[in-house]
Amino acid sequence: MRLRLPEERPTEPPTGYKIAHPMLSQDGTRAGFTGVSLGGALPYGVLADASCVYGLRHRAPSRRCDCGFHCVHDRTTAEGLLCTAAHRAAVLLEVTVLGRYIRFERGFRYARQRVRTATVGPCACGTVAAALADTGRGRPGWRELAPSCGGCLRGRTSVSLAGFARLAGEGLRVVAGRAVTVAPGDLGAVEELGVPELTAEAALLQARLDWFQAQLARLGERGPESGREG
Repeated sequence: MRLRLPEERPTEPPTGYKIAHPMLSQDGTRAGFTGVSLGGALPYGVLADASCVYGLRHRAPSRRCDCGFHCVHDRTTAEGLLCTAAHRAAVLLEVTVLGRYIRFERGFRYARQRVRTATVGPCACGTVAAALADTGRGRPGWRELAPSCGGCLRGRTSVSLAGFARLAGEGLRVVAGRAVTVAPGDLGAVEELGVPELTAEAALLQARLDWFQAQLARLGERGPESGREG
């Protein structure tokens, strides 16, 4: 006897959440995403159909395979995936689940999707991202991008958030997330002065402190007698 799963007939397509790495084509004319686990080698567009990553000819998703797009039901669960070191530079996607799907306790595995919104996290320095910049990694014909503020671009290949949305097409919205959270208490008034600006200033001061510490370390290695003649 063949096991049959219960069928759903929703009045509107379900919504799900996932994380992915933003990608820019080598010629700079297209934008898309790659997954962070299974299927990460295959960039996909805003509106895309899933295929079996093992090259099998069955339709995705298949009950006897783990192919297909994946997402979770809850936004908070997807945001939690961004805490891991390997996924800090990924973006949060809100997707519409289209076509055939299999429902699980925490999410869906499905055949077709439309990415509605991409939320970009802060730059590595903690400032609100203004662009997506080349990470130095990628796939054949595609550059992997990561959130960056204007001060950290340093001449790297980059595209603004609005530019990425335009290249991706299909009505994609790209929004910048918040900067690094400031501790509550006496620093609560910092928000009135502008958290992004103060965070950038703090990063600059830290860089200067690191330089002074390096100079002191060099002087310590030379010793107090190094400047005297014999």
